[in-house]
Amino acid sequence: MGQDEIRAALEQTELLPLGVHASLTFANDPKHLVFSLARYKFVSKMFEGYESVLEVGCGDAFGSTLVAQTVQKLVCIDSEPYAIEHTAKNPQLTRNATLKVHDILQSPIPDPVKAVFALDVIEHIPIELEDRFMENIVASTMGSGVLIMGTPNITSAQYASRFSQIGHINLKSYESLKETLSRFYRHVFMFGMNDEVVHTGYAPMCHYLIGLAVEAK
Repeated sequence: MGQDEIRAALEQTELLPLGVHASLTFANDPKHLVFSLARYKFVSKMFEGYESVLEVGCGDAFGSTLVAQTVQKLVCIDSEPYAIEHTAKNPQLTRNATLKVHDILQSPIPDPVKAVFALDVIEHIPIELEDRFMENIVASTMGSGVLIMGTPNITSAQYASRFSQIGHINLKSYESLKETLSRFYRHVFMFGMNDEVVHTGYAPMCHYLIGLAVEAK
């Protein structure tokens, strides 16, 4: 492709809104977008080819576009109407994703899916409502189901920015996240993240935790 073709392609390209959450992050801490997208990339690889997937707590669905690329159908829910009203605009979402306001604490989704993921959600759930949160996730899944849960590590809380700490009322350690998932799933595989790197290193030094849970009880 020559320079003229590149210029023509650029001139024809529509500038797409990032979404309200991604715009805020881009304005205040751009590198954090990389970390967030790396989490979504992990999910997109684990769920590649899945017929139907649910995202609980999608926010503005900026990262959801990565998962939409690799699955047949993506349902994105969030309890905050403002976020759903100001989502990212992307052809990947238009192609096979449905975005809707739904509070998973109130009920499961009406049409169960093959797999569920929730990134940066459980730390906002009051501990007394955690079982209901998990039960409704399980009830939103066909058959035994698969769940990916991502959350900041409680050991990294002292290094988090004030903005990042807002609403974090149920932070997990490696052990407590695994214990929570193990109450509802027979098999739980744990991973850690530092910045954009997923690994299986020393748990207390992970900034972020990911649990891959299989076969609901």
